[in-house]
Amino acid sequence: MSNDPLDEYAAELSAALHGPARAKARMVGEIRDGLADAVAEHAAEGLPRREAVEAAVREFGTVGELVPSCQRELTIGQTRATSRVVALTVPVLIVCWLAVWSGHELPEAAQALAAVAVVAVLAAGVTLVTTGALARRLPMPPLLPLVAAWTGTTASVAMPLATVVLVVAASEHRAWPLVLPAAVLSVVSHGVVAASARACRECARQLSAS
Repeated sequence: MSNDPLDEYAAELSAALHGPARAKARMVGEIRDGLADAVAEHAAEGLPRREAVEAAVREFGTVGELVPSCQRELTIGQTRATSRVVALTVPVLIVCWLAVWSGHELPEAAQALAAVAVVAVLAAGVTLVTTGALARRLPMPPLLPLVAAWTGTTASVAMPLATVVLVVAASEHRAWPLVLPAAVLSVVSHGVVAASARACRECARQLSAS
């Protein structure tokens, strides 16, 4: 463990934040670098190291003071990441299943689940717009991260259920060579979307607690 107060500050801040790993690492790194520059400036003015660190922290703010604004930014990032995963993954899977079932009518249960998935994609698109250019002019709706999280969860549940329905229905025609790769794609997509949705819910929980 490092005894450097700047490393300890950065480690404490990192532990208090939740969000996309790369974005969090970049954010914490930038704050630590800025803090180090401030410490160097105070030290150049003749302050002892300890006092220089204390002065720099007063300027930047304590970890507790920085967490709310940092967590908000990371939550927006995770919300966009989850919505992007849904918007990109689900349409590909739907097109894949339609290609497999070309010339055959989808089972009614699969049609219903596909409709749920389409609604999830539309909701994800609205979220991406809301947290994109519009976010610079309007505050992020407080419940938006949770909406994005549950949209992702809904899509991640609909995908494997649709897969089960279609795999069962596949026994009625000769689509097995194409069904199996599509089923694997569905399982992988479920894992990716579900993980992102869980991360988004955790970010929303941390934001409300900060």
